[in-house]
Amino acid sequence: MTDKPKPHTAAQRGLAILAGGALLMLVGVGGSLLWLKPAQESLGPTLPVGVAIGGPFILTDETGKRVTEADYRGRHMLVFFGFTYCPDVCPTELAKVAAALDLLGPDAARVVPLFVSVDPARDTPDALAQYTDLFHPAIIGLTGTEAEIAAAARAYRVYYNKVKTGQAADAYTMDHSAFVYLLGPDGAFRQFYSPQATPEQIAGSIRAYLARS
Repeated sequence: MTDKPKPHTAAQRGLAILAGGALLMLVGVGGSLLWLKPAQESLGPTLPVGVAIGGPFILTDETGKRVTEADYRGRHMLVFFGFTYCPDVCPTELAKVAAALDLLGPDAARVVPLFVSVDPARDTPDALAQYTDLFHPAIIGLTGTEAEIAAAARAYRVYYNKVKTGQAADAYTMDHSAFVYLLGPDGAFRQFYSPQATPEQIAGSIRAYLARS
């Protein structure tokens, strides 16, 4: 695991948490639609019985090191899939993750936040390092080949799709689902948070899981 040294506070980052609509659909890449019902609390939808979230992955971190989910065992993982060219959803969710980590205080050291790119063509390790540092020094960017990203997305039942916006090769955006996933120190799924969840709710939920570990 690679820790990043630059100390930033939420105030120094100056990131406003934007309001976003909740996505109530989670899709298995290459599979069928999986509709999720919103939970009574605004943390995240209810996971249907028998549906698994998470699992093994092989990716490349923002230092260029090849990593797997086993590299982060022993700490809770907070995982979000997105891309650095994302105009609104990704900055919103990463800002909330950053604020939740700040609210956790010293307990944040027991959590490793991961930002998995769904745009490996543009999101190089260097690009991810610069991007994640805009939000919080603890957030680690992960990328990989298209096949590796697809496998990780399938494991987390993440939807993403490349959408052309023009004729140029780089004229495109990425549609994607917007849930943040929490996994335990054993790598098992614990909770996921919808775009409606606040930093305070996320931090409170994580703190409750930490207390049980």
